[in-house]
Amino acid sequence: MAKNSKRVEALKKKIDTDRFYTLEESAALVKEGATAKFDETIELAFLLGVDPRHADQMVRGSVALPHGTGKKVRVVVFCDQEDQIKAATEAGAEAVGGEDLVTRVQGGWTDFDAAVATPAMMRLVGRLGKVLGPRGLMPSPKAGTVTNDVGQAVNEIKAGKIEFRVDKNANIHVPVGKASFSKEQIYENAASVVETILKARPSACKGTYLKACTMSSTMGPGLRMDPAGLVAQFR
Repeated sequence: MAKNSKRVEALKKKIDTDRFYTLEESAALVKEGATAKFDETIELAFLLGVDPRHADQMVRGSVALPHGTGKKVRVVVFCDQEDQIKAATEAGAEAVGGEDLVTRVQGGWTDFDAAVATPAMMRLVGRLGKVLGPRGLMPSPKAGTVTNDVGQAVNEIKAGKIEFRVDKNANIHVPVGKASFSKEQIYENAASVVETILKARPSACKGTYLKACTMSSTMGPGLRMDPAGLVAQFR
């Protein structure tokens, strides 16, 4: 443990808190600093110039990570047609069902990472707003998780498609891989996320949209990136 602590402290000394790092530099340094005994998650954190209290400034969507998330994703599917149940099951959904699954989740079961629903099921899934909403698990047409093609949706999520949503303080946190990934894989996943977040800018947002962006590992220091530089890079 002492060895890891010394390595982290040494890395912190290498980081200049008064400068911005490029996305490429951040990917390399964040991997170097991820020295915990477990496979740390690499995350991007954004601060946006939007007011999430207004519906026309809500930032929400999904992005397919080229190299996946590095973790097993548990998906549940709300559907009641036999062919859809079969497709979701074959795609590897952890739980598939109609009103019975709604009742189970309503009772407090949330041992899953993503939820998909058919449009016909949303009248029942809507009851789960207080359970799924705060956890960011409510199916959404914009995120591609309200669909009749449930098998494809499950496959995409398990392959690395993740959802993002701005919180009440205008922040977005998105995992972009694991410390075991190569720096190139971390960079390519992160680039996909940055580009998608920038494209999701609401037309109602006036002024500066991307105010801050930081990359960090679970136990490592954060690396600040230049918002204007990211905008220019992915324009």
